[in-house]
Amino acid sequence: MKIVYNGENDGAFKDTLGATIAGLLEADKDVVYLDADLMSCIGTAKCVKSHPDRAINCGIAEANMAGIAAGLSAAGLKPIMHTFGPFASRRCYDQIFLSGGYAGNSVTVIGTDPGVCAAFNGGTHMPFEDMALYRAIPGAYVFDVTDTVVLEDILTQCKDIPGIKYIRVGRKSYKKMYEKGSTFTVGKGITVKEEGKDCAIIACGLMVAKAVEAAEILAKDGIRVTVIDMFTVKPLDEELVLKAASETGALVTAENHNKIGGLYSAVSELLAGKAPTPIEYVAIEDEFGEVGPQDYLEQRFDLTAEHIVRKVKAAIARKK
Repeated sequence: MKIVYNGENDGAFKDTLGATIAGLLEADKDVVYLDADLMSCIGTAKCVKSHPDRAINCGIAEANMAGIAAGLSAAGLKPIMHTFGPFASRRCYDQIFLSGGYAGNSVTVIGTDPGVCAAFNGGTHMPFEDMALYRAIPGAYVFDVTDTVVLEDILTQCKDIPGIKYIRVGRKSYKKMYEKGSTFTVGKGITVKEEGKDCAIIACGLMVAKAVEAAEILAKDGIRVTVIDMFTVKPLDEELVLKAASETGALVTAENHNKIGGLYSAVSELLAGKAPTPIEYVAIEDEFGEVGPQDYLEQRFDLTAEHIVRKVKAAIARKK
């Protein structure tokens, strides 16, 4: 794996989703793709023509779609289902929890436009709690995707991983982080920047590039930080978190999610039990979403490199 971050935008996630799902349908006759009337939004409409028996529009009926996915798994198939993040979590949670997880079925769930990425779709479509819900399902896997390279590899792996897998990902683009063709290990974080021992920033999804940007700002003040991409939020890479805590003595988590139940909760729960460490967070406070362009929402909810910088300095001050 090679880190190629230079501040430039990556390609659109929806293009990678469309191409990857089409490829999985072609390569594996057991893969079935289900969608809640949003195929045109993520580039999979062509799959209906190429694989009409295994690319199914379930309509705006997400709970029913989850039940169908669980049934397909019980029949020995490999279902992948997609809808917007709030509907992939809140709306079909009982069906995923019981018919999927509890019943021992394997379903890959893709929830697009998480958190502020929902932008003009507004507060009703802006899930700040989806990661927390999926983290609560026993044995589930939870991914917050960094760029299209991570998406392609993780989605390809998920079709063959038993159990419930939740992939939260935008539809447009984030910053490019990894070289095309890179592969990733589920449950392992990636140290994308390691320049000092003052603090470690553990980030996921949209916030990884902002964490790198924050590290570059901090370096100008003589503050050296490590940046970790924790794209697998569950199972958490406990070894890497504990290593970062012991080497720096202070941590900051950064995520496009409510602070309750997400990456901050996962990291702080681990540290509280095994290595009490000063920890700060950049995340959504106890709030609902709202309508607006994404750059405005990032400022509105303090999801910025500048806010990460302030939190790093606060965490370092608590070490003294």
